[in-house]
Amino acid sequence: MKLQDIPKIKHTQSNNFFLLCGPCAIEGEDMALRIAEKVVNITNKLDIPYVFKGSFKKANRSRIDSFTGIGNEKALEILAKVSEKFDVPTVTDIHETSDAALAAQYVDVLQIPAFLVRQTDLVVAAAKTGKVVNLKKGQFMSPEAMKHAVQKVKDAGSDKAWITDRGTMFGYQDMIVDFRGIPTMRQYAPTVLDVTHSLQQPNQSAGVTGGRPDMIETIARAGIVNHVDGLFIETHFDPANAKSDGANMLHLDNLEGLLTNLVAIRKTINSL
Repeated sequence: MKLQDIPKIKHTQSNNFFLLCGPCAIEGEDMALRIAEKVVNITNKLDIPYVFKGSFKKANRSRIDSFTGIGNEKALEILAKVSEKFDVPTVTDIHETSDAALAAQYVDVLQIPAFLVRQTDLVVAAAKTGKVVNLKKGQFMSPEAMKHAVQKVKDAGSDKAWITDRGTMFGYQDMIVDFRGIPTMRQYAPTVLDVTHSLQQPNQSAGVTGGRPDMIETIARAGIVNHVDGLFIETHFDPANAKSDGANMLHLDNLEGLLTNLVAIRKTINSL
């Protein structure tokens, strides 16, 4: 896959990492537009290729009373509005085969959640839409196993896929990033590091996932040093009150400083 396969993608000649960034879930139009505007301004300033991220629904939740979304079509229409208003591509995750065709009408990249990346019918349905497919590595999978997920996309008639590492289970309530997996997965497809989800602390007794946002810059820097092609960062202007994954999100006010540092590191790495 090439970045140019993504409609509306910009700054592809900058030799920067590309960025998937936005809220965990679409909570409403105003919040989505507010976050998108800030990130677009920052990425344009820093010449970072950018894809706005937002889940139109959250099917994988710890408890039945957890927030799952504002309505499928309503959220997808907001994603389309973000794309139109700011002239940027968008990505959202899908959870069942019927989601693929629906979401493909509104977004540019379809994301396969980590827990579902071995679901052949789902991966094939995403590939057959002709959209770029983001394959999130299962927390329970080896880097080497991801070559089979990429091959499913190819066997379905598409070569537009990349892999995203979102950490590996480390005991019951923690995640760890094994940076040895990055060069392995880059043999199969461009590889993204999901910084914020790899800092989750799942399976808490309260049924609400915890996280370590204080480690975001540490993990992101290590990813850039190890030649990831892209970064995935969830952000919100009020993480404490976000309806999903607030415990591991980056505060929007901290994004520009982080990305400025990462671009500087990337320039250094490129010169070696």
